[in-house]
Amino acid sequence: MKAVVHSRYGSPDVLELTDIDKPLVKDDEVLVRVRAAAVNPPDWAGVHGVPYIVRLAFGLRRPKLGIRGTDMAGIVESIGKNVTRFRVGDEVFGRGVGTFAEYAVAPEELLVLKPAAITFEQAAGVPMSGLTALHALRDAGGIQPGQKVLIVGAGGGVGTFAVQIAKSFGAEVTGVCSASKLGLVRSLGADHVIDYAQEDFTDGDKRYDLVLDNVLRHSLSDLLRALRRNGTLVPNGGQFYKRWFASAGVLFVKAPLLSLFVPQRIRRCHERPGQSDLLVLNELMESGKLTPIVGRTYPLSRTREAISYFGEGHAEGKVVITM
Repeated sequence: MKAVVHSRYGSPDVLELTDIDKPLVKDDEVLVRVRAAAVNPPDWAGVHGVPYIVRLAFGLRRPKLGIRGTDMAGIVESIGKNVTRFRVGDEVFGRGVGTFAEYAVAPEELLVLKPAAITFEQAAGVPMSGLTALHALRDAGGIQPGQKVLIVGAGGGVGTFAVQIAKSFGAEVTGVCSASKLGLVRSLGADHVIDYAQEDFTDGDKRYDLVLDNVLRHSLSDLLRALRRNGTLVPNGGQFYKRWFASAGVLFVKAPLLSLFVPQRIRRCHERPGQSDLLVLNELMESGKLTPIVGRTYPLSRTREAISYFGEGHAEGKVVITM
């Protein structure tokens, strides 16, 4: 099978399209013929080996697994002997291992059936970003109907899901994004949009019940100025390109310390892959309340370009690799 592999860290130039053996399927796994795979921050970090903290998981001196990619959509090729939920030929999406390839394996519990009205490219973009948005708003943020919710980075991978999920909960949503994405964010259902280059939402008079920040251009103290006294701040991701710890210092040190001294709640998002919440996203898609946004697609042979473009940090919606 064709796969994009790398044996060392570096720029996307280290990636090579080559022929390798199909992965073997364990008893509780599914082999999927991949039709599309999404690019996510861990993929960029896994290629570059930056921030250096990711090497604790990916390999200190060189990558332990030479194929990047986790999010995918495709067709079930074969199943392990203990798999009961899927049959050969089913169209599925979810989380796998080494999905920048023609075939990839996935645990049964990390896959769900793809809605018929959603393309493989759209479905591939759902797992990491969709689950992150759901957990940030529902679990960390405790979103409630009628709340005023601010989503920073509303035109990006997580943000486009967050706007739609927040609306499905009955919230009044304000999206912050670049001027080029204002129309997109409005089309997703945002009640208000802010061009971050023209207006600083932390300096205004408007206060929100919940702020989800996917960019972290502002300090936590500045973000708290946009919250009501009993509001909740969910800082999420951003700064994945920084050399040592990315945003880990903000999320794991500054946020817990600051939360001890302010009346607002600061909650960190825990993105947990799982079938039950993938089914929640599935139901939202089937009901028409959630449509994954794919900004750009690249064939497998141009994975280098996909990773490079993603790293620029200006992608609209999801960046997807097609087979």
